[in-house]
Amino acid sequence: MTEHLSKDDVVRLLSDPSPNTRADLAAKVARQFEAAELSDSERTLAEEIIRAMARDAVVRVRQSLAENLKASANLPRDVALTLAKDVEDVAIPILSVSQVLTDADLLEIVRSGTGAKQTAIAVRPSVSPRVADALVETGSEQAVAALVANEGAQLEEGALGRVIDRFGASEAVQAPLVQRAKLPITIAERLVAVVSEKYQQYLVTHHELSPKTAADLILQSRERATVTLLNGESDEVALERLVVQLSRSGRLTPPLLVRALCMGDVGFFEAAVAHLAGVPLTNARLLIHDVGRLGLKSIYDRAKMPPALLPACRIALDVLKETPYDGEEHDRERHRRRMIERILTQYEDLAADDLDYLLDKLGDLMHVG
Repeated sequence: MTEHLSKDDVVRLLSDPSPNTRADLAAKVARQFEAAELSDSERTLAEEIIRAMARDAVVRVRQSLAENLKASANLPRDVALTLAKDVEDVAIPILSVSQVLTDADLLEIVRSGTGAKQTAIAVRPSVSPRVADALVETGSEQAVAALVANEGAQLEEGALGRVIDRFGASEAVQAPLVQRAKLPITIAERLVAVVSEKYQQYLVTHHELSPKTAADLILQSRERATVTLLNGESDEVALERLVVQLSRSGRLTPPLLVRALCMGDVGFFEAAVAHLAGVPLTNARLLIHDVGRLGLKSIYDRAKMPPALLPACRIALDVLKETPYDGEEHDRERHRRRMIERILTQYEDLAADDLDYLLDKLGDLMHVG
């Protein structure tokens, strides 16, 4: 090391008119600074050269230094901070990686730096809650999108709520936010109201939404699909794919099936029971709609549905047969209202959550028709 780092090197670095030479030497010095075991005097000399290069008038020289020392644990903090406050080409490598910078250093740059610098901080391998909060409060849309995409960013519930406040309508932020590995239930519930149907379905299958919210989203999606069946794809194929997806995510629950049936979505109920029972959909339909009492019970038991909910399913299916849609305005809503009213008056063993759900729906439907 001593044969390469000398006072002559310092003079050369400060006086050589060739930017290319200085940039190459900057990279060489940086590599040697990291690789070699230095004595105290050698380290002092190496740091002197590095400080000189950090003040070089040519951006390329400073950029070369930053690129080669960005991961150095030995880089003096004052040099790291000088480089971090430099122009973007110099600062971004340091801001993205350097562990020498403190939270206080990063906070200063978040609040005063450019969007590109904020984004560089947002993608660091680890972002503390303090720095994450500052990025959420003052960062650009690009920086916040990068932050929520970074699983190493420690984003607490309050910060995530503020992300929705600022950028809830931004597709660039929505996508990585919805796809974070873990979201607090309160955040997942808030996202439901602002994201597209595509991301709503991701929330249902990947995050812990409340059963009520999950059921509402699934049934709303089903209703839209029924109304807008396009693309030449049969409803049956789309249904079976949805049922498999919900089953894999643990959302294909008995309460969901009963709620779907009560809301008039017999197709979803049929496909779900067929899947749970492991029988073809055609066979499941024949058993579910058997005019006797054995068909429904046999496939219901095979699907391992709770016996306590079987009477509710029977009532719902009976209402479907007895009261077809009348073709008048709001006939679907009136049909649902009759269905729910019949179940609430004839069946007393609903779980509290299911009862609350149906009562809520009944209240909504009473304002229609």
